Amino acid sequence: MTSPIDDLHSVRDYLRYASSRFAASPLFFGHGTDNVWDEAVQLVMRSLHLPLENNTLFLDARLTREERELVLERIARRVDERVPLAYLLGEAWFMGMPFHVDERVLVPRSPIGELIENGFQPWLGDKPVERILDLCTGSGCIGIGAASVFGEAEVDLSDISPDALEVAESNIDLHGVRERVRTVQSDVFDNIEGRYDVIVSNPPYVDADDLFSMPDEYRHEPELGLAAGKDGLDIAHRIIAKAAEHLTPGGLLVVEVGNSWVAMDEAYPDLPLTWLEFENGGDGVFLITEPDLRQWQASS
Repeated sequence: MTSPIDDLHSVRDYLRYASSRFAASPLFFGHGTDNVWDEAVQLVMRSLHLPLENNTLFLDARLTREERELVLERIARRVDERVPLAYLLGEAWFMGMPFHVDERVLVPRSPIGELIENGFQPWLGDKPVERILDLCTGSGCIGIGAASVFGEAEVDLSDISPDALEVAESNIDLHGVRERVRTVQSDVFDNIEGRYDVIVSNPPYVDADDLFSMPDEYRHEPELGLAAGKDGLDIAHRIIAKAAEHLTPGGLLVVEVGNSWVAMDEAYPDLPLTWLEFENGGDGVFLITEPDLRQWQASS
């Protein structure tokens, strides 16, 4: 029985082969692409360090045997082990920027990127931004993305996981922002000092039922970055309790709670949360200002 490596030679061959293998498999797409073809294009082209667009020049180029072995290995792992594409490539894109990722951190996919690109407007108004905290940072993509938009701001990337912070450190160096961006190991606010103009967080928010029923792809991600108790709000409760102490006057708190947004609304019926809508899709992200948070705390 011949191996595909003896029959497939060109980039076009491997795009077709990957598409066929993916279409015949019960894969779940939730880590950057949402269909078989885009997944195949990402895997093949990025494995070969070729562009994702304007790449027709390369489609009939022949691969070396070493390249064929690499692409076939990654296709097999994607199908047989259900490893997310980003982990196979060692990279993911967020806000149009590349980030190092591996199984120590979640794959970047937060809709908060769209809010950052818009400068947190209109909610920020003309408030200057000097300090930003990315709480539960993982790979550091949210905080480093914010640093790219707010070019004068100092940004702290905080996480409980030393392993995650190693990945975040590598991304600080990748984007050359070490003079303004640093990591802080902290269990939520335990080791956080001072106040910030913006606190943004994509914390663990998966409830017990969703954690149990997750597709296999998500089981490659660190459970520490996903699980948040029975209702998915274990970390969100702690953020709400202490955020005002770490916000400057007029500051913003932005938190993603995903599918746990219903539980969040039920848990805080009197808290004036603004649930954000995104042009590029995504939900379960709320925003609240420092004055509203303090007023709610005073009346509770």
